[in-house]
Amino acid sequence: MPGAIHAEGLVKTFGDVRALDGVDLDVPEGTVLGLLGPNGAGKTTAVRVLTTLLRPDSGTATVAGIDVLRKPNEVRRSIGLSGQFAAVDEYLTGRENLQMVGQLYQMSARDAKARAGVLLDRFNLADAADRTAKTYSGGMRRRLDLAAALVVSPPVMFMDEPTTGLDPRNRQQLWDVIEDLVAGGTTLLLTTQYLEEADRLANDICVIDHGKVIARGTSDELKARTGGERVEVVVHRPDEIERARSVLTSLGKGEVTVVRLSRKLTAPVSGGAKLLAEIIRDLDAQGVEIDDIALRRPTLDDVFLSLTGHAAEADANEEKEETR
Repeated sequence: MPGAIHAEGLVKTFGDVRALDGVDLDVPEGTVLGLLGPNGAGKTTAVRVLTTLLRPDSGTATVAGIDVLRKPNEVRRSIGLSGQFAAVDEYLTGRENLQMVGQLYQMSARDAKARAGVLLDRFNLADAADRTAKTYSGGMRRRLDLAAALVVSPPVMFMDEPTTGLDPRNRQQLWDVIEDLVAGGTTLLLTTQYLEEADRLANDICVIDHGKVIARGTSDELKARTGGERVEVVVHRPDEIERARSVLTSLGKGEVTVVRLSRKLTAPVSGGAKLLAEIIRDLDAQGVEIDDIALRRPTLDDVFLSLTGHAAEADANEEKEETR
């Protein structure tokens, strides 16, 4: 049975640019799908198609069981949308913005006012509720836009990079709001550039690049595709690098990467903390003094870079890594 958000074979072109190239998506009810990808990958185009703001060249899509192409007005009554840029009326107060949205959804004036008060408190905007939005900072406008998307508690939400421009405290607060929404049964499609955001919030993740879905799965499944654990060692002196490389080559499970400027060596390994202790003993036996050593799992950053190939786009001022 299709999920609360379901798409098959979505294609959208703009001249010679194929923004969507056969995208398939499925988001079960009451879950979060994180849609990741570099700038220009097609994430926002997919959101615009699914929210009826853009018509695809081909493909099908349903949201809350409603056909996006055949019944767009019904879809709009069932969704909330927070786009990349805050869409608020600068000449209305924060409270008036939220009340206006409520009344556009045919809420009574009393209910719209009550709902606005709840959301202003929830997003830490109560103190500025009666100021015009043009006096708000960028972060405050973003929070007001997010509050507006939640006025009617829609069953399906779309958030396109919702925490861009928010400080860490307000980003954390929004994460808490999202988790409460999903716990209450809301389905969410979330696009984000903050990979820790997807790691925390998303039940499943799709990575999109050049208009195609190139990987999908849970955060753990995608990390497993990237590889297992890694040991990172920073030696005290440059002349210790080769001896450290020899130890990591003998105990590791693949190529050892060296960044000479920072004296850091990285090697894929398996065996966890027990192996880490063995590496430390062998480095000591070889007379290698270490400034730092760590065992870590792949992050979503590693997944993103390995899947999209952008790890090769090093800054010109950075030293190139040497692999043997």
